[in-house]
Amino acid sequence: MKMNLVSASKAKPNSVAGCGDEVSLDKVERSQVAAKDREMLREKAERLRKALGKKAKRGMRGYPVGTIAFYGPDDKTATKVVAGIVPSEGAEPDPMTTWFAQGDVRNDEAILGGIKDFLLEHAVLTVVMPDRVIGCPHEEGIDYPEGEACPSCPFWKGRDRWTGERVH
Repeated sequence: MKMNLVSASKAKPNSVAGCGDEVSLDKVERSQVAAKDREMLREKAERLRKALGKKAKRGMRGYPVGTIAFYGPDDKTATKVVAGIVPSEGAEPDPMTTWFAQGDVRNDEAILGGIKDFLLEHAVLTVVMPDRVIGCPHEEGIDYPEGEACPSCPFWKGRDRWTGERVH
């Protein structure tokens, strides 16, 4: 079988020549690169999440204290994270920053990197972070009436936000 080879100067970039047919590799290569990029971002997010958890496990090291709280429609998915700085004992957190995501914020490298940068910028000595999603991402009195359960997050209705257990 005689192959019709295309010289390098005539071949299209990212194509394979042979038997007179040219097959584009752009789509295949983009897919493989995208998969590698997603995996790399997942690994980086995992490292950042572990670093924040490790810093939180160290206990009280002094002020300022960085607080991190995860919120979501249920106890499995965190779609919102709030980070705050408590400058001294008895003080309210100020400043506070909020991040949102369509997926889980705990797997978002950009958001976790933003939290890390926020804590570094304020030179926190201690990090306080619960190991779970602690409630609905909607704000009582703003997103739904005070004293009522969030209509968008039925999972949290009648649950203790710290344990996730049903309350009688």
